Amino acid sequence: GLMSDPSKPQDNSSHDPQMQPREDRMSRPKAPPYARDLVGYGRVPPNPRWPGGARVAVQFVINYEEGSENCVLDGDSESEKLLSEIVGVPAYKGVRHMNMESLYEYGSRSGFWRLHRLFTERDMPCTVYACALALERNPEAAQAMVEAGWEVASHGYRWWDYQFVDEATEREHIRLAVEVQQKVTGTRPLGIYQGKPNENTLRLVAEESGFLYNSDSYADDLPYWNTKFGRPLLIIPYTLDNNDMRFAQALEGDRFFQYLKDTFDCLYEEGATAPKMMSIGLHCRIVGRPGRAGGLAKFLDYVKSFDKEAWVCRRIDICNHWYKNHKPVTANL
Repeated sequence: GLMSDPSKPQDNSSHDPQMQPREDRMSRPKAPPYARDLVGYGRVPPNPRWPGGARVAVQFVINYEEGSENCVLDGDSESEKLLSEIVGVPAYKGVRHMNMESLYEYGSRSGFWRLHRLFTERDMPCTVYACALALERNPEAAQAMVEAGWEVASHGYRWWDYQFVDEATEREHIRLAVEVQQKVTGTRPLGIYQGKPNENTLRLVAEESGFLYNSDSYADDLPYWNTKFGRPLLIIPYTLDNNDMRFAQALEGDRFFQYLKDTFDCLYEEGATAPKMMSIGLHCRIVGRPGRAGGLAKFLDYVKSFDKEAWVCRRIDICNHWYKNHKPVTANL
């Protein structure tokens, strides 16, 4: 009809000359209909107007997965094969993989506490993507997350690849993820990152109806609205490049620091006129190793040195900011 694309935020910026779009949004040429959005915000992204006039929103995610990965002890058909120190190992069918299991156990027993110290000593907040089964198996870690004031978002019930999991099972797992997390932490998750989703995932998340945001996207430097499933759902894109998974093979923490710094510096420079967000993905069993943790510590201190120009926040803080200031034009929120 007459309104502009509902997935774009309203431009409530007439009072702010810096926010005036440099072109009339209605005059943007129309892309042909397609199930994917390859255009997004286009040439002139909206100004997110981050709190305090920050030039970059910096959002650290700790993935808490250890104890929810594939393991025949949990009725899975094979052992875990992904994201450990043994790179490129195939899954073992029908048997336990003892080395893989203990590499994961390092994350929940030791790596988590190292990351907990790094963030709490600096009083820097973060979001945890917690697999509910893993959380349930380490109530002390769950308690520490809550006490630190971190957001505990959902990383699904299991650390599975849901690509070929049937709809009924996935729906049940999303329900279980909410129920178990409510039980363990006292509150339900408001955000979810399934991690390895399929084309039903977003609809199932929307149908559960208690989530405010989903992060199964890498498509932008800013949040955007999905309005395909009734009530608008905020998509807060995540990252697979500012992510320690890329350094599971490269042992030097300094390489991780340098890549994160390069990302931050680019966004900081752009942030003078077009502020954006930077997500960083961490894993207890990867960057939680002492040889890699130094690179993260160095980056935490670097970001902290920018004071209010870098808004270090939880994902739910970005979510709340967007719901309040950038409602979709079709909004009834």
